[in-house]
Amino acid sequence: MSRRRSASSLVPSAPLATSAPAAPSSPLASFNEAALAEDPLEDDEAEEVGGCSGAGGSGAPLVDVGGVGNAEPTGARQLEVAPECHGQRLDAWLSSCIPAYSRSHLKGLIEAGAVQVAGQLVTSASRKVAQGQLVDIVLRATAQSQSFVPEPMALPIVFEDEHLLVIDKPAGLVVHPAAGNWSGTLMNGLLAHHTGAANLPRAGIVHRLDKDTSGLMVVGKTLEAVTALSRAIAAREVKRQYLALAHGQVPDSESVTSSIGRDPVTRVRMAVVPSGKPARTDVQRLLCAPVPDASPRGRSEDARPARWVSGVLCTLHTGRTHQIRVHLSSRKHPLIADALYGGAPLLGMSRQALHAARLGFVHPITGEPLRFEAALPADMAAAWTELENLAGNTEARV
Repeated sequence: MSRRRSASSLVPSAPLATSAPAAPSSPLASFNEAALAEDPLEDDEAEEVGGCSGAGGSGAPLVDVGGVGNAEPTGARQLEVAPECHGQRLDAWLSSCIPAYSRSHLKGLIEAGAVQVAGQLVTSASRKVAQGQLVDIVLRATAQSQSFVPEPMALPIVFEDEHLLVIDKPAGLVVHPAAGNWSGTLMNGLLAHHTGAANLPRAGIVHRLDKDTSGLMVVGKTLEAVTALSRAIAAREVKRQYLALAHGQVPDSESVTSSIGRDPVTRVRMAVVPSGKPARTDVQRLLCAPVPDASPRGRSEDARPARWVSGVLCTLHTGRTHQIRVHLSSRKHPLIADALYGGAPLLGMSRQALHAARLGFVHPITGEPLRFEAALPADMAAAWTELENLAGNTEARV
């Protein structure tokens, strides 16, 4: 029985040319159906709350709105407790006065000794404030706001004009600053790449790829382009397909429609849960073969049995967090080397074997249809080729 379907055509022998859409003769076949992008990023919402005023008596909350990241007020400030706020917790009251900061950040400033109430140092966030009290605070910027700085880096640009650019993101590159990754992100690189990025939400980023997922992303360079791209993503008009290597013998073709939400036990994971959001991934098997496991030291008869591995093409119809990883692992086919979802390393892969190989959309300004393809990166190309060779050997023995 043949377990291979046009596998060789999916591993380009050389990188695709940059600064131009992929030609129709690309090794990857033309789109047969929509492969839809992830949900657009949602803007943070700030609740407007009164109840404090500067010592000068303006009565307005302290809000500084800047470019990327919304600049935060810093330095020493003095505030007065309004009558309607008598008896509130100190951290809650400060949060209503200074909405540019999160309550948790302000609580940290209190505990660090940056706040005085009526001239007395206070380090308890639960301390109640009283009408007419003067509160002095030394505001310090969050690590997040300090991360929104330009950092020159070599961006792997596939296409660029004055409105947008398409990037072939390497595995290991974080898209947006977050805890543990406040610098060296794609967003930092975009801020250095063009000056207009500082005036755009998230520097023009309209969708994400996981840190260890490689492949194509589109980024807006103008507010008009960012707005149009975000709407196209929300309307499922941006087409995306992924290549992946998964454990086991994946069916020839299947559509996984299980809803996805936060894992109730392990919060860093997503999971198939009844209360989750609707999700659909179409999975097509392209090749499949048994992969010999590394033999333990000792007798050859102690070697563990081979593990089957499938090379698959995944088409997204929704864009939930970790969607492909969750859907395949829910079918007992976790991605190779995806430790978070139970995928063991094989074929030399040390990161999840997932690559955004195809991207298609209508140019938001010119209306021109664009389609891009990205060759597999070196680690995954080597793994795919090895699996292809094993699949050929399996066929020869059948």
